[in-house]
Amino acid sequence: MREFFRNIRKVLKYAKNDKLKIFIFIIFNILSLIFSVIFPIFSAKIIISITSSQIKQLILTGFVLLILNFFLLIFNYIIRKCSNMIYKDIFSNLQMDISTNALKISNKSLDKNGTGVFLERLTTDASSLANIFTLLSVKLIRILKYIGYLIAVLFISKIMFIYLLIFIIVYALLERHRIKIGAIETKIFRKKQEASTGIINELVRGVRDIKMLGTEESFRRIFNKKISETNNQRYEKNSIIRSYLLLSDFVRDTFTLGEFLLLFFLLYKGYLESANALIIYNYSISIINIVYLYSNFMSQAKEFNLSSSRVFELVDGVMFKKEKFGNTHIDNIKGDIELKNVSFSYDKNQVLDNISFKIKNNTTVAIVGKSGVGKSTIFNLICKMYDVKKGKILLDGIDIKKLDRESIRGNITIIRQDPYIFNMSIKDNLKLVKEDLTIEEMKSVLKLSSLEKKVNKLPEKYDTVVGENGVILSGGEKQRLAIARALLQKTKIILFDEATSALDNETQSEVQKAITNMKGDYTILIIAHRLSTIVSADKIIFIKDKSTIVEGTHKELMKNCKEYKELYKSGNL
Repeated sequence: MREFFRNIRKVLKYAKNDKLKIFIFIIFNILSLIFSVIFPIFSAKIIISITSSQIKQLILTGFVLLILNFFLLIFNYIIRKCSNMIYKDIFSNLQMDISTNALKISNKSLDKNGTGVFLERLTTDASSLANIFTLLSVKLIRILKYIGYLIAVLFISKIMFIYLLIFIIVYALLERHRIKIGAIETKIFRKKQEASTGIINELVRGVRDIKMLGTEESFRRIFNKKISETNNQRYEKNSIIRSYLLLSDFVRDTFTLGEFLLLFFLLYKGYLESANALIIYNYSISIINIVYLYSNFMSQAKEFNLSSSRVFELVDGVMFKKEKFGNTHIDNIKGDIELKNVSFSYDKNQVLDNISFKIKNNTTVAIVGKSGVGKSTIFNLICKMYDVKKGKILLDGIDIKKLDRESIRGNITIIRQDPYIFNMSIKDNLKLVKEDLTIEEMKSVLKLSSLEKKVNKLPEKYDTVVGENGVILSGGEKQRLAIARALLQKTKIILFDEATSALDNETQSEVQKAITNMKGDYTILIIAHRLSTIVSADKIIFIKDKSTIVEGTHKELMKNCKEYKELYKSGNL
């Protein structure tokens, strides 16, 4: 329980603006508890009034019960309303915090975990945490109320109190074991569920490619396997719970029979009056539920703790390591880049080994080489998407490990071969990088990226929603929209990672004009296969293998580098 209350304190931080609601919630729960304990006392008086034929007492008690019930309904309405409002705020704040922290997770952690991990924690687990106030108000208050009933039995009959107490202890031990086993099975199930959520997400996002590749059957087999594993684990978990519930029901039914016999014995011996026996029996129906409610509460508490650990290991960066940045800030970046003896590997796969080169600010540099030599990896390292294993990357002479996030990401834009276009309008895709975007700015960047004519032909022009990953746009149009976003950012360093590969010759020529227009004002790095993009660069860095580079202009490399010349002639640049 210590862990439970520690996690509640963590969750309460997400209800920082709900202090008044929480106060009202607690006060009315206390009032509800008091009235709930009083209610059966008057119910017992009704039984006594009926058995003793006291009509006036019966009418008066009935009237009091009506008033009590009226107030209970009001209290419960206020409790539910507060609970729903607190749930809404906690759930919203949790989801926003999880989303914020998911964006800070290192690429290495993202590579190791599928999307299902984050989707489950963003939805199921966040909901479980936000639901804590409903759990406390519904379960805990009822438990306390039924404990009040048990104490009331103590004053009527000590023998019946001991009998009920023994049952509660036996039943609680049985339920405790069930909860322990159930928690283990639930943890396994959650892992399976994450995997199935991930494959469902892959199905939804990749459905077009699945169809085009003709891999429906293969994907269906993988899909069915993941779903079957999840459902089998769910069945196994529920089977264990059902087995314990069957045993619990048997113990309870046996107890109920014993209670009848004991009450009959006490009545026969004259230790109890019939009215008191009816009151005890009436109370015992609710008292039996103490263990059921307690076990249910403990099960949900275990679920709550499990959800807490899963959410906060993401938020606190325990399991999912977050990106680390320094504290040094550059206000006016020049755009000088240097790699000094840089080595990097994806797990055990060595990609770069002791690579060094310099790029002067406001120059256009092309990085070329055969596929797999680490060109895109260099871009990822410059953007600090990954951390170098050895060596240094310097930005304006400062190690990027010392720079804050804004100095790196706020000054570098990368345009990839297959950019992700969000399911928003053209305008909103651009506003992601500049919230106060004007119509003039939007027209300007769309014109520079040769996309203005296409946009003007769309049904709602700038307000046209482009669909899942820009489905209504061609591959080239998506790249041009990504280029427009980059141009809008106006960062000092722009990286083009095969950004013109999907463009036709005419469009590529237009984009090349835009790149040429930026020359001299930006540090531009280009990974490209097209000669027109490469030959105009101020410098070309040719990567021969993971540890060797050759630098120079196109003419110099054609003259001095045999491998570059062969690659160029083969058309595989």
